[in-house]
Amino acid sequence: MALLPILRYPDPRLHKIAKPVEVVDDRIRTLIHDMAETMYDAPGVGLAATQVDVHERVVVIDVSEDGNNLLALINPEIIWKSEETQVYEEGCLSVPGIYDEVQRAARIRVRTLNEKGETIEFDADGLLAVCVQHELDHLMGKVFVEYLSVLKQNRIRTRLRKQEREALKA
Repeated sequence: MALLPILRYPDPRLHKIAKPVEVVDDRIRTLIHDMAETMYDAPGVGLAATQVDVHERVVVIDVSEDGNNLLALINPEIIWKSEETQVYEEGCLSVPGIYDEVQRAARIRVRTLNEKGETIEFDADGLLAVCVQHELDHLMGKVFVEYLSVLKQNRIRTRLRKQEREALKA
């Protein structure tokens, strides 16, 4: 297993649209395990392959308190969304230190492949629903800050560039 470098906003590679996984094989399973290790180390509750510069439809999520309920999603799609919405404060491993409120569907149904290549469906609400929607946005080349006002987006870009410059000086 290996820790993977996480792309940081506004890296243009975060805007690439991920391609479907053709075959669930050992390469994909290794990617899932490396992504999980990277997510837990960061620490975070979700990570899309796009964020580690792999442009395939793979996501790992673990919203459990003790971090031992890993969910791997391959070629995930939301097949139903509730009309009811919820607002959650979101953060992102690609946008470190930035948190803001985003409105999303309160409940969703997801169809995906698991690590064995089997099709499964599940319903999600609360933090899991938010996390799935957030990570699937990454697969479509969208970062959560793009839900915010242009003014907030510009402030975030400026803050992250400043952090990067200061890190290079250190």
